[in-house]
Amino acid sequence: MTREEALELLKTHVTNKNLINHCLACEAIMRRLARHFGEDEEVWGLAGLLHDLDYDYTKDKPEEHGFKSVEILGDSVTEEIKNAILAHCEKKTPETLMERALYAVDPTSGFIVAAALIRPEKKLNVVDVPFLLNRFKEKGFAKGANREQMKSCENIGLTLEEFYALSLEAMKEIANEIGL
Repeated sequence: MTREEALELLKTHVTNKNLINHCLACEAIMRRLARHFGEDEEVWGLAGLLHDLDYDYTKDKPEEHGFKSVEILGDSVTEEIKNAILAHCEKKTPETLMERALYAVDPTSGFIVAAALIRPEKKLNVVDVPFLLNRFKEKGFAKGANREQMKSCENIGLTLEEFYALSLEAMKEIANEIGL
């Protein structure tokens, strides 16, 4: 599956623009991490882009989240991508580098968006890593962004500071596309 085909599939199955932007942000971060680790950016990017493909179908049935995406994708992507999708929502234990990366990336993109939206400018270009690290300590900030899941970046050999730096860099590259 090409990136264009994946994006079209995502837009066919996901109706919420913010969720599409979340998937685009996860794709960008996954691509940046792949580059950092010397992995395949296309494969990692597809995992990030497609990880919430089934959200419209499973938002009220979280026990099906991930499984429905794998069903929709069928044979159009590799088992590696399908396993990363299942791992991001805890339907399998994250084992590979890509699986562990997507698991950490998922809440991080929303956390970074929340950090941008509380700034008066509502733009990513005014967010920096120290700002993110300070907000990470605030339990009331972006409550939906699971801190332990973000901190699992250590399982891919990155400190939270390094992980935020790479994630923020990736999201800033697509800021216009995601409206930030």
